[in-house]
Amino acid sequence: MTTLGSRRHWTGFAIGLVWFFFILWPLMGIKPGGLEFIPALLVWARIAAAALFIFVLWLLRQQGALGFLERPAARLGAAVSGAARVVPRTAWIAAVLAASMTLPLFAERYALDVAINVLVYVCLGLGLNVVVGMAGLLDLGYIAFYGVGAYTYALLSVHFGLSFWLCLPLAAGLAAVAGCIIGYPTLRMRGDYLAIVTLGFGEIVRIVLNNWMSLTNGPNGILGIKPPTLPWLQDGLWGVLELRALGGLYYVILGLAAFTVLAVYRLNHSRIGRAFEAVREDETAAQLMGVNTFAIKLLAYAMGAIFGGLAGAFFAARMRFVSPESFTFMESAMVLAMVVLGGMGSIPGVILGALALIALPEVFRGFELYRMLVFGGVMAVMMIINPRGLWPAKRVGQRSEERGHG
Repeated sequence: MTTLGSRRHWTGFAIGLVWFFFILWPLMGIKPGGLEFIPALLVWARIAAAALFIFVLWLLRQQGALGFLERPAARLGAAVSGAARVVPRTAWIAAVLAASMTLPLFAERYALDVAINVLVYVCLGLGLNVVVGMAGLLDLGYIAFYGVGAYTYALLSVHFGLSFWLCLPLAAGLAAVAGCIIGYPTLRMRGDYLAIVTLGFGEIVRIVLNNWMSLTNGPNGILGIKPPTLPWLQDGLWGVLELRALGGLYYVILGLAAFTVLAVYRLNHSRIGRAFEAVREDETAAQLMGVNTFAIKLLAYAMGAIFGGLAGAFFAARMRFVSPESFTFMESAMVLAMVVLGGMGSIPGVILGALALIALPEVFRGFELYRMLVFGGVMAVMMIINPRGLWPAKRVGQRSEERGHG
C-alpha cells in the first residue's frame, strides 16, 4: 500500500505553513495595545485548510490517481484548442478590437479607469520587452524614459501651449535620445553589471527631475498641463474639444497601445528583430556572423524608449500634473515583472502580464488589507506552474552564459 506523498513533501508543506504564519501574524497581531494571536490564527487556519486540500490534490495527481479526471479534461482542452485554431487570427484580432472599442459604452467609471491604467502599462511593458525580451538587455531604469516623455509634454504644454498631438513625436524623440545616452555607456556590459548601471541611470534621471527647480519645479511638480484635444465643429464654427472625460482619454490610450502592439510586432518580425534575437542568444556568435552588435543594442534602447516616451506623454495629459514621485524604481520593477510574468519576447504575454499585475489587485480589493498578500501568492503560484510566463514566445532560447551555467 503506497503512502500519500513522501516525508520530504509533507515536511516542506509544514515548514511553508509555519513560515506563512510568521509572515501573517505581524500584519494582524501587532496592535498598539499589545499582541494578539487569535485573528491571525483564524485567517491562517482557513488558508492552511485550502492549501492542504490543494496539496493533497497535487499529491494524488503525482501518483496518477486523478487520471479519470485528467483524461477527459485533456480531450476537452484539445477540442477547444483545435476549434480556436480553426478561427482565423484576423477574426480574433477583430473581436478583441471590437470589444475594446465598445468598452466605454457599458463599463463603469472605475472599470474604465483601471482599463486606462492597463493600457498605459501595456505600452510600457511592450517598450521594455524590446530591450529585455527581444534584445536580452536587462534594464532596471526603464521608467526614466517614461519620465522624460511626461516632462517633455508637461513643459511644452505649460510654457509654450503646444498641443498633445504635436508633442507626442517630440516626447518619443527625446525619450529615444535619452535611451541612446543611457544605453551608450552600458554597451560593453552584461548581466548583473548591466542591471546595476541601468538602475543607476534611472535614479539619476529621477534625482535630476527632483532637483532642477528652475526647469521641473522640483518635488512640487508641474501643474496646469492641458489634456488632449480634437477639432470640433459646432454651429458652423471650428473649435477645440478637450478630452477630459475618461471615455475620450480611453480612446487616446487605446490608439497608442494599438500603435505600440503593431510597431513591436513589425519590429519583431523584421531583420532588426532577428538581429535582436541573435544578440540575445549569443552576442559573440552574432558579431562573428556580421551583426553590428554596437548599433543593434543602441537601437534596442532607443526603440524601447520611444514607447515609454509615448506612454509618459499620455500620463502627463491624463493626470494634468507630473512630479518625480511617479517615476521611482518600483515602477521599473513593476514593468519588468509584467514582461517576465507574461513571457519575455511575447507580445500577447506582455499584455496578459499587464492585465495580471494591474487588474488583479483590483479584483482582490475585497480582501482589503490582505489583497496584496493574496495577489503575491497568486503571482508566485503562476510562476511556479509556468516559469516561462503566461504566454511564452515562440522564438525564445537561452544565452550562451546561461547555457554555460546549466
